[in-house]
Amino acid sequence: AVDELLKNRYFHNCTVEDIKRVVDSSDKQRFSLRVFNGVLEICANQGHSIQGLDKLSLVPIREPGQFEVIHGTYFGKWAKIKREGLSRMSRNHIHFAKGLPCDKSVISGIRSNCQVFIYVNLKAALEAGIPFFLSSNGVVLSPGNEQGLIVPQYFSRVCDLYGHLMWNN
Repeated sequence: AVDELLKNRYFHNCTVEDIKRVVDSSDKQRFSLRVFNGVLEICANQGHSIQGLDKLSLVPIREPGQFEVIHGTYFGKWAKIKREGLSRMSRNHIHFAKGLPCDKSVISGIRSNCQVFIYVNLKAALEAGIPFFLSSNGVVLSPGNEQGLIVPQYFSRVCDLYGHLMWNN
């Protein structure tokens, strides 16, 4: 509840309008506001590494082809990812975007300074039972398989930041 947040000593000089302005101006749209049972609440759009956060507005993705599913990373990480796959690490989900950082509709899910772009074969991953979700800020999320991984067999291709093909499945 926003009222409870404003009672916190770190927010004692803030107002409801301040909270609304911060949420509205957040470039990654990681939070949203909602009224639930007459109470204004601030909500996380993604859980990141917060355990037990199960009230996110995540929509299951059941059909491939609606958009690309792309994970951005760096050259130094690619060798390990190529061997082992993408890991959720200590997070609840592996994060993906529905496009590249240069796409104006992509506000979150991929860093603008990524050097390597891993495209997921969503059809194959869904058929293998790997769940994917869409958060309310447009980020594609997946917990991965039982080990928290999306293994390389579900990568369709990998390109560098110049669009050069680095790997093709």
